Amino acid sequence: MSNESFTLDPRLQADTHGVATLSLCDVLLMDDDRFPWLILVPRTPGCAEVSDLPVADQARLWHEVAIATAALRAVVSCDKINLGALGNIVRQLHVHVVARREGDAAWPGPVWGSGQAPRREAPARELLVERLRAALSNDTVTS
Repeated sequence: MSNESFTLDPRLQADTHGVATLSLCDVLLMDDDRFPWLILVPRTPGCAEVSDLPVADQARLWHEVAIATAALRAVVSCDKINLGALGNIVRQLHVHVVARREGDAAWPGPVWGSGQAPRREAPARELLVERLRAALSNDTVTS
């Protein structure tokens, strides 16, 4: 890995709000009112692919994705969780965890590139972040 320090990609910073810090990843809420959508970003400089992480951190990443999935499902109603680590636009390694409902704005297609993302109003966003933080902190497997 690189000797550089970790910095969140500017596009992720502009499109998300901080929710929590797990042992490997920052957990962010995507600012798209159509979908409950978390993004996990490993705080490891220079990583673009899961395979760029040390093997132990690869396992830790998937463990933290499972934690985020459980928290999201505890807070919002959904029919399916979509996971993705595309990186075609933002090269910094990040994993999307998206709660989907049949009939949502992009169903049954992917959320990426589906229309304009309306921003979540501050009160609703703050409530969702609060609930997600509580669900993440109540998870006994976060360590």
